[in-house]
Amino acid sequence: MTIQKTRVRPAAPPVKRRRTPTTNVADVGRPGFIWAAPATLFFGAFAIVPLIMVVVLSFMSWDGIGDPEFTGFDNWRRVFDDPVMIKSIWLSLLLTALGVLLQTPLSIMLGVWAAGNQKNRAVLSAVYFVPLLLSATAVSVVWRALLDPNFGVPAEATWLFGDGNLFGEQATAIGVLAFVSTWQFTPFHTLIYQGAARAIPQVLYQAAEIDGAGRYRQFFHVTLPQLRNAVMTSMILMVVGGLTTFETVLILTQGGPGTDTTISAYYMYEEAFKSFDYGAGATVALVLVLAATAISLIMVRLSGYDKMRSTTEGL
Repeated sequence: MTIQKTRVRPAAPPVKRRRTPTTNVADVGRPGFIWAAPATLFFGAFAIVPLIMVVVLSFMSWDGIGDPEFTGFDNWRRVFDDPVMIKSIWLSLLLTALGVLLQTPLSIMLGVWAAGNQKNRAVLSAVYFVPLLLSATAVSVVWRALLDPNFGVPAEATWLFGDGNLFGEQATAIGVLAFVSTWQFTPFHTLIYQGAARAIPQVLYQAAEIDGAGRYRQFFHVTLPQLRNAVMTSMILMVVGGLTTFETVLILTQGGPGTDTTISAYYMYEEAFKSFDYGAGATVALVLVLAATAISLIMVRLSGYDKMRSTTEGL
């Protein structure tokens, strides 16, 4: 009888597994600073440097020809002692508030509608977005011709517009400015809400339907809460744009009647380019920058927008 010997192989040494390096979720896909360098240089050259020059010029007296002369706070005292300047600040705030109150609800409704699948939605959206393709100057020229008291629509519809001179009184002139700005810039904010509405997960609407929520309750309890980031972004852009509006006033009313529509940006234009007082014009410009920055920071702080985070942040 033959006995076969079985050769036993020695056990293989345990495989050392390499530990996967731990990464911070917030850092995944986040690009380095080098990617932001071109934009930072561009912003510094065309925003920060001119802003510093405006700050310096606000303490100077300069007519655009001779050498600037340092005058300290003389420009600031003269500007804020001028009742037209104080009035222009209130008018700027009024037009900005009207823009926010008119454009926000219209933009939300149109943006949510444009995000759906309605028949002919794409064609109607394209037609509606036409004002967004035009410059503020072109839009103002068109509406100035349409609302001309002698040859425009008001001259033919006196039963509705009275004497037809919508630019002859402060209330109607401000109403025209608010209407034209709303007509032009509402499509821009509609695009913001359209993109935000399309990003809302459909599972939220499905859960709302299961709970018995109708279309209106879904809008107020699902859509609007999900649009809170877009609402704040849009409103900040409205505030900054409203405080710096210039072309519309220049072409439609030229600050009139009298100084009833002289907003701060137009007042800056008159001081710098009509009176050749570039120091005073720089002072008004700096006031606008400070006001827009302060209002934006207050809105961000009160709304909690600075604490909002996205699940795809940094990707």
